[in-house]
Amino acid sequence: MVAITTSAENRVLLQNISWQTFKTMLAEMGSERNSRFAYDDGTIEIMTPQMPHENSNRVIEAFVGVLCEELGWEIKRAGSLTLTRDDLKKGAEPDSSYYIQNEALVRDKENIDIAIDPPPDLVLEVEYSRSAIDKLRLYAAMGVPEFWRYNGSVLRVYTLAGGQYSEVETSPTFAPVSVKEIPGFIQEAKKNGEIATTRAFRAWVQQKISDGKQ
Repeated sequence: MVAITTSAENRVLLQNISWQTFKTMLAEMGSERNSRFAYDDGTIEIMTPQMPHENSNRVIEAFVGVLCEELGWEIKRAGSLTLTRDDLKKGAEPDSSYYIQNEALVRDKENIDIAIDPPPDLVLEVEYSRSAIDKLRLYAAMGVPEFWRYNGSVLRVYTLAGGQYSEVETSPTFAPVSVKEIPGFIQEAKKNGEIATTRAFRAWVQQKISDGKQ
């Protein structure tokens, strides 16, 4: 067992674990927990978020909601939805996940199975400390179209093509808004408050959309 502890998150790594053992752990621990699991190639990572990690996650979630609202997209927030594929023997619980383009396909579903349902259109991982599991490979295998990684200062955006992720400057979902500027608003929220900053973010998004139409 390997453990990494920071002020933002705790990570515990278990190796040489079978897929069935992982599935049993998920079932026995249930959904009423704060920790998030990931499994790939016999390795389990258990991440427990602390305040900086969880606050960043929630603030970004609020901004994603604003982006969808201003761009006219519907959204289904799936949170740390447990994503498992028995055929791939891979599993993950992202910090946040969203159905946007495929929202209508899962709108009324209480249980989502990505073996038959589409995966989330966007997943976010907050990683103040880098995960020992290759999340790019993990979510690419699951077919997640867009992946965001935030490390406390930089937001990186990846899009899926040909089974692999490539880092891009602009989110295809939220063009013409530069979502890579979101970290600046996260820092602003620490000074001015989340509600005031969300208002400022909305005004900024509206201006970017208006500029894009000119």
